[in-house]
Amino acid sequence: METLILANIPSPPQGVWHLGPVPVRAYALCIITGVAVALWLTLRRYAARGGDPEVVWDAAIVAIPAGIVGGRLYHVITDYDKYFGPGRDPWKAFNISGGGLGIWGAVALGTLAVWVLFRRKGLPLAPFADAAAPGIILAQGIGRLGNWFNQELYGRPTDVPWALDIYYRVDEAGRYAPLTGHSTGEVVASVHPTFLYELLWNVLVFALLIWADRRFRLDRGRVFALYVAGYSFGRFLVELMRADEATMILGLRVNTWVSGILFVTALVVFLRLSRRPQPPARTGSVEPGTEPAPGTAHAS
Repeated sequence: METLILANIPSPPQGVWHLGPVPVRAYALCIITGVAVALWLTLRRYAARGGDPEVVWDAAIVAIPAGIVGGRLYHVITDYDKYFGPGRDPWKAFNISGGGLGIWGAVALGTLAVWVLFRRKGLPLAPFADAAAPGIILAQGIGRLGNWFNQELYGRPTDVPWALDIYYRVDEAGRYAPLTGHSTGEVVASVHPTFLYELLWNVLVFALLIWADRRFRLDRGRVFALYVAGYSFGRFLVELMRADEATMILGLRVNTWVSGILFVTALVVFLRLSRRPQPPARTGSVEPGTEPAPGTAHAS
């Protein structure tokens, strides 16, 4: 039994540090790191597809704030009972630092903002979406490390050797503070590390997207559709393992329903796009290892 306990994954002792009066949150640092990696990768891939790298920066300017707003809206809507109703404080819905960003809301509103930008610029969205998809899923994986620091989005209690130990955290006054406090060393539960399962799945989907894009020269939004399908499938399975509070619909978590519906929708879109006639290939050399899909610079 001691061996199993020693093999458990420990939670970080805290997720927030202070530089004087300024709080430094690990969750925010993970998100920022993910965004930086996604931008770097998208710049390379969009340029290889014949796009102007400067457009990537324009897209980031509108997508990042839209993604934050969309992510928060999704969280508040799907967990409305935490903010509205008897004894609740609606103003906490605006407290992003308290945790709570829904990835699908971030992707949806961020994509909408980029679509509006590209419409105004008269540029096709599909090549950019295909270039950005691997970076998005990799950024999501990096962002999941923030859930580890926050001790959130974990699964049911378990005794597997890789179980995650959840610590009791308190603030300076000794009050219970799971997000901003520091660990007392007391383990309150050993649970499935669903944050880690999703992180590993996201990295696997990232590798799949890169391989499939190079092997089959995907275009016309198929890389993005494959990203949505791949992530949704993994998220569906992970949601079935989670035990934290969530809005339920017909006995299933709301994110389970959303993931299942998006998986089917994205798979149908991918198959329909794959049946369309292939555009003529472009000529010209590109950077090795980032071969563009034929005709993507002119796709719609």
